[in-house]
Amino acid sequence: MSGASVLYDVPGPKARARNRVYSVLGALAVLGLIAFAVLRLYAKGQLDPKVWEIFNYAGVRTGIRDGVLTTLQVFAVAAVLSLALGLLLTVARLSEHQPIRWLATGFIELFRAVPLLITIYALWVVLLSNRDALGLTGSQPQFWALVAGLTVYNGSVQAEVLRAGINAVPKGQREAAYALGMSKTQVMTTVLLPQAIRAMLPTIISQLVVTLKDTSLGYIITFEELLYTARLMSTNIIVNGNDTYIPVIIVIGSIYVAMCLALSALANWIERRGRRARTGIEVAPAAEPVAAADAAEGAAAPAGTKD
Repeated sequence: MSGASVLYDVPGPKARARNRVYSVLGALAVLGLIAFAVLRLYAKGQLDPKVWEIFNYAGVRTGIRDGVLTTLQVFAVAAVLSLALGLLLTVARLSEHQPIRWLATGFIELFRAVPLLITIYALWVVLLSNRDALGLTGSQPQFWALVAGLTVYNGSVQAEVLRAGINAVPKGQREAAYALGMSKTQVMTTVLLPQAIRAMLPTIISQLVVTLKDTSLGYIITFEELLYTARLMSTNIIVNGNDTYIPVIIVIGSIYVAMCLALSALANWIERRGRRARTGIEVAPAAEPVAAADAAEGAAAPAGTKD
């Protein structure tokens, strides 16, 4: 059974040769598509060096910088609030009080089912119509509508992630904690939640990556985040009679990819540290066989006897 897989049969010589042929054909097809796209972009003048020189302009760089900072600001606020809301909804959904449990379940299911774009737009309309009563000025209605929409949606998802992690903790640990006289709050905060967060940390970070990408939905409510800034630049900057959609899309897309990869790298680093924390206790070295035998013999010898 060594080297065999329980999921599929190990391919034979003919299957391996056929897989190599398919791999080569697939790679050639992908390279052909890339070459075709590059030729089309060249024919349309999108690869002209003058088109790419727009990123040397101070105004363009400043706009991209401000867009990145605004995006990160929205993400930071929404990430913290969604984690806090997710924790609150998790506790409420696991409550022994039925009205609280029903309310939390309804909230979670509602905002998980409604498209995030509709939620953000609805909140923006509400905040915009009550701007004076809430004391909001400038772009604050757009900012808080985007943050609130990201919070309620991602908080609902994070609540389900944490609930799954808590339910995965062996019931014996909960029963042992109650047997020691711990209260429900103590059991939740010191036994269940720490293990659930550690077990579900990769999924939590993955949802935070989704939160970061969903900040781009702010363009629909004219909030000046990174995607909205890119849209303005590509529409207003014309070079040699051509728009600059392709260069702007490539650069802005690369920035989004870089931010998501950085967040994923942070998640991997935290997970590695968590693994080291679980296995970082050094085991005491075993005693030498001769020394252990002598110690056992000395312990078994009657008191007052000598060799």
